[in-house]
Amino acid sequence: MAERHKVVILGGGFGGLVAAQRLKRADADITLIDRRNFHLFQPLMYQVATGSLSPGDIAAPLRGVLSKQKNTQVLLGEATDIDPVAKRITLRDGGVFPYDSLIVATGSQSSYYGNDQWRTWAPSLKSIEEATDIRHKILYAFEEAERAKTPEDVHAWLTFVIVGAGATGMELAGALAEIANETLRDDFRHINPRDARILLIEGGSRVLPAYPERLSAKGEKLVTKLGVEVLKNVMVTDVNGDGVTFKHGDGKTEQMAAKTVLWAGGIITTAFGKRLAERTQAETDRTGRITVNPDLTVPRFPDIWIVGDLAHAVENGKALPGVAQVAIQGGNYAGRSILARLAGKRGLNKPFHYFNKGDMAVIGRAAAVANIFGIQVSGLLAWLIWLFIHLIYIVEFQSRVMVFIQWGFEYLTFSRGARLITGTAASDVLGPPKAMHGAKDAPITRSADSSH
Repeated sequence: MAERHKVVILGGGFGGLVAAQRLKRADADITLIDRRNFHLFQPLMYQVATGSLSPGDIAAPLRGVLSKQKNTQVLLGEATDIDPVAKRITLRDGGVFPYDSLIVATGSQSSYYGNDQWRTWAPSLKSIEEATDIRHKILYAFEEAERAKTPEDVHAWLTFVIVGAGATGMELAGALAEIANETLRDDFRHINPRDARILLIEGGSRVLPAYPERLSAKGEKLVTKLGVEVLKNVMVTDVNGDGVTFKHGDGKTEQMAAKTVLWAGGIITTAFGKRLAERTQAETDRTGRITVNPDLTVPRFPDIWIVGDLAHAVENGKALPGVAQVAIQGGNYAGRSILARLAGKRGLNKPFHYFNKGDMAVIGRAAAVANIFGIQVSGLLAWLIWLFIHLIYIVEFQSRVMVFIQWGFEYLTFSRGARLITGTAASDVLGPPKAMHGAKDAPITRSADSSH
């Protein structure tokens, strides 16, 4: 009796999970491997970081999501190596898994542009741990400012710098402004949280650079209205425990005393992504994304599909962005491709085509910008669209209900129910958050930064 076709999926983010679900009726054995036991709804990570939601609201156990899919098993593990000729995946713990078809959806990690030491002082937003670390840093800053002895110390603790003005940076800045202006305004006796200074630093000439210029300008107007200072054409040259040093476009260098620096910069490939490119001798772009064929397979290896952030897929001469929708559609396409091959239709699939449904970013209360099917909207309407779409894409129904209720209370009261300063030990709670382990601890999910 012939063995059943073995499909291995690396990564339980948007791309990997959708691919597994597409294969639920396949006459094959599906193995989904992720270093975390949950699917993370990355577009709402900033709400965990700013106390609007708890981690459990945006995470769904992978085993639970796929429990009724009898041809699928979920395993906890991290892929570290691959033999594309022998068709074997090796995990960090030494486990070896053969495959007939492989879908790689291992996502990306934050890029500090060769300055990984900055991660100690400026956490990014790629994992649950980093989100709670950011929440710790933000709330702890106000606590320290309340006890500060000098005006200079108060100023340093109440200065927040966000590096990167893409969708994640804009959303963080808007949420942080609302925390200072509304959520905490009556909570302290020696400081006025509204005195907080929030700076949003962007290396390019405009915020939301991936959006149309009109929406970019509208987004800047909305975030500025909340009190955020936007610095454009500015490059960060150093980050440490005292603040940031940055250089303006005209060459002028400036130091800013700030105890809280948050990183919303670019992305780069993971360690496994580098190993896969090395083993398959595939071409990569400047961030390490692997150049794939029109059908999302790796050149010379038609049984390996790459979806999501790791794939450098080009359509109409333009590289597809690293956003959730690309990962979702890519995972769906890879699953359908494998189904077609199992049905004896190898090579008959049409090339992958990305259907761009648009981009959106929420700036604050009843304020957002959205480009939906080419229609540009902003303000309350864009915000309502953002709410609806994000609720739809949350995996578990229970989480949708909980998030909807939380958002309702927050809209009516400005209260943020997850304003907890937590740590892994008492010393963490009583002091500044310790440095995260870094990019290696980022979960295998889509980055989808970013633009949702």
